[in-house]
Amino acid sequence: GGWYCFNRENCDTRYDTMRRLMSSREWPATRVGTGILSSQPEENPHWWNANMVFIPYCSSDVWSGASSKSEKNEYAFMGALIIQEVIKELLGKGLSTAKVLLLAGSSAGGTGVLLNVDRVAEQLEEMGYQGIQVRGLADSGWFLDNKQYRRTDCIDTITCAPTEAIRRGIRYWNGIVPERCKLQFKEGEEWNCFFGYKIYPTLRCPVFVVQWLFDEAQLTVDNVHLTGQPVQEGQWLYIQNLGRELRNTLKDVTASFAPACLSHEIITRNHWTDIQVKGTSLPRALHCWDRSLHESNRNGKAPLKGCPIHLIDSCPWPHCNPSCPTIRDQFTGQEMNVIQFLMHMGFDVQKMAQQQGLEPSKLLGMLSSGN
Repeated sequence: GGWYCFNRENCDTRYDTMRRLMSSREWPATRVGTGILSSQPEENPHWWNANMVFIPYCSSDVWSGASSKSEKNEYAFMGALIIQEVIKELLGKGLSTAKVLLLAGSSAGGTGVLLNVDRVAEQLEEMGYQGIQVRGLADSGWFLDNKQYRRTDCIDTITCAPTEAIRRGIRYWNGIVPERCKLQFKEGEEWNCFFGYKIYPTLRCPVFVVQWLFDEAQLTVDNVHLTGQPVQEGQWLYIQNLGRELRNTLKDVTASFAPACLSHEIITRNHWTDIQVKGTSLPRALHCWDRSLHESNRNGKAPLKGCPIHLIDSCPWPHCNPSCPTIRDQFTGQEMNVIQFLMHMGFDVQKMAQQQGLEPSKLLGMLSSGN
């Protein structure tokens, strides 16, 4: 992950301020794997002893580009080609005997999974490795092309509406989208395939979608900025509506994990085992998904009992799930509990209690227990 840039000006700025996302020249020689990349069973209960390959992001094109540096273009955007080359190289390092290849990513990397998972499967098939099952795990890359809370001109990556930024980006990067998705849309409308709920129905490979219902990156591009000021009522309604819209787009996603938290990215965080939806943690849900795919390959049986893979919170506001990651006040660095956070957001307990027909104390009790 790491956003993207979509024209000469904002790519120049990115090159000056975030060089590690534009070039691998200054990358550290080693890294410690955390979360799903950890080799510690306590931190990564299901996949701690898997073969893992980490592909950092330097292409700034949501892993979709296929253009080399030219006289016209000062930058190369090769996200899609990087993935293909990595796959080719890994075949000589043991991938050729693998049973399963899980392509996982967070944020722009999560969208990159949706854009590349079928292409990786096709690449392996064409090279004669039909036996490798390819799957995807997309974390925090399921964005909505919704109406912004406040419309702004498309100047930089952060304020530009996602549809407009991607529309410009595809042209700039010479972005590739999967053929089956492309066919659903008119020429010039390929940007649609960068949005999870539009590309997902066209995918052949199984994909597990992990998405916070109140994703901070989504709120940022929608121009909802949760600074220290109390949230206005319009913003509060917008945020709740965002959660509803997102929940709607996930209802037909077979394997999903969507907590009602305000956060961004999870699978490589070392606290990823702590978050639960309906009493099930994310590693457990992924384990269930893994097993369900093995079982269904064998005998098309019904889903495994007591092993859920479709987990979406139904409570309506940010952090109504008590296992959400801790929130810190952006200014003081103090940790906040759910009630402090809601007060901080300008949440009017009295008024909300009235609307719900509850005593304020009962509403606070429900909030702190996460009901």
